[in-house]
Amino acid sequence: MEDYKYMTIVEWAKDYITSNGLRPKDRFLTEKELCEIHGVSRQTVRQALMCLENDNIICRVRGSGAFVSSGLMQSAPVGQNKNIGVISTYFTDYIFPQIVTGIESVLNDSGFSMQLAITHNKVSEEQQALQSMISGGVQGLIIEPSKSALPNPNTELYDELRRNNIPVIFFNAKYPWSDCPCVALDDEAAGKMAADHAFDCGHKRIAAIFALDDIQGHKRYSGFTSSCIAHGIKNAEDSVLWYATADKNSLFSSGETRLLELLNEVTAVVCYNDNIAIKLLQFCKEHDIRVPDDLSVIGIDDSKYASICDVPLTTIVHPQRRLGEAAAEKLIDHICSAAASSGDIIFTPELKIRESVRKL
Repeated sequence: MEDYKYMTIVEWAKDYITSNGLRPKDRFLTEKELCEIHGVSRQTVRQALMCLENDNIICRVRGSGAFVSSGLMQSAPVGQNKNIGVISTYFTDYIFPQIVTGIESVLNDSGFSMQLAITHNKVSEEQQALQSMISGGVQGLIIEPSKSALPNPNTELYDELRRNNIPVIFFNAKYPWSDCPCVALDDEAAGKMAADHAFDCGHKRIAAIFALDDIQGHKRYSGFTSSCIAHGIKNAEDSVLWYATADKNSLFSSGETRLLELLNEVTAVVCYNDNIAIKLLQFCKEHDIRVPDDLSVIGIDDSKYASICDVPLTTIVHPQRRLGEAAAEKLIDHICSAAASSGDIIFTPELKIRESVRKL
């Protein structure tokens, strides 16, 4: 008989929500409260909660509890309100598979499905992805912005999301004009930590390479210059090489004299990310510049290649999967709770020391 008691709790819960005037995002009763009210085991209550969740009556958020969903308030098709859009600049390489895996694992655990779109860091492809997901009726969006430091033509689509009460969580960066929450590494602290490590190892002539078309590049530059000023270097900007993401390969072309001139003037280089750092390692190898004997190199992100490249790379650790999980958890919290925090989640960087930096 115990096996069938959960259906009684399901019907009771529907009446409870209606009679108490609970609305979507209101907090629902806990497992313990339901056990005490109905005098049943926790297993029976969990069966009832699972049934309520499958019927879109409640939404359970890991670590936060259960909240009223919209199943009793509207007649939307089953599954429509359980679809989350994820828009990433890239997916198949670098740190992105781990981030997306983290997002997907939390969404799956909470009964949501994921619709993934890739923009290749192009605002035109971001526009297409946003239009497709809005028309598809997603309940929320997790987005890595494209060219976040440049003017964006998709602001009207973001305004439409706001008008339709579709929550957006940015990851890695967010547009300066948006007040949507963001889950990211502390990029300014990462840039500072990378430069600080070079100074701590005795280097005084330090260069840097940063992306100019995204906010992460600007923040990492800010941290780099802060470290330089703190160590008495007042003209740090003269040793910074900027590049546009679409042109990064040309930065390391065999005829690139600007990069060679810069490397001849310094003993260490802080790179925007591991991708650039590894390209720099190859460039140095082609030009008989020994790393770390002639030049020390520091990356950011601790990608899967950082530990297996020719010279294992000293780098700043990016949370990757943990960041994806946090972004998904924050979005679900916004969907299910009217009292969800609107603040950003910023991860503190950590230094991973390997073999690409020499002490002077």
